[in-house]
Amino acid sequence: MKTQTASAVRIINAPAGLVYKLIADYRNTHPLILPKPYFLSLDVEEGGFGERTIIRFQMRILGQKRSFRALITEPEPGCVLQETGLSANISTTFTVLSLGHKNHAKVTIMTVLKDRGFIGGFLAKLMLQKIYAQELTLLAGLAETLSQPMHAASENQTLSISSQ
Repeated sequence: MKTQTASAVRIINAPAGLVYKLIADYRNTHPLILPKPYFLSLDVEEGGFGERTIIRFQMRILGQKRSFRALITEPEPGCVLQETGLSANISTTFTVLSLGHKNHAKVTIMTVLKDRGFIGGFLAKLMLQKIYAQELTLLAGLAETLSQPMHAASENQTLSISSQ
């Protein structure tokens, strides 16, 4: 059977380090970026931040509720985070790259679906791309909101230093 890949990409106006931390924190911030119509739950079984975290989550896709377990690894800490299914043949990768300017990050979410029939794989790919676009919108909103006080503080500091 053919492998299908679903992905979405977004430029986020926030530091790459902050964006990565928001994704990697499965206890506190990762649940905030999951689109609620599709993600029904996210529970941390072990760990909670990045490498060696084990999660359990439920999704509703095409009207069906599915449960998953995944192991989190960091092939490139601070840049690439991977969720590997423990019971399903699925792997999702989050890649966060700094874009020259320290307050811009390019984020890619990509899932490789193996051993799917053509129609099932195609439908899953379309659905996941829609879900990931929403997830990236939520991530951008959170990251950009959290980074604004950082920008304002550094601007105020620069202004106060230059005015003395």
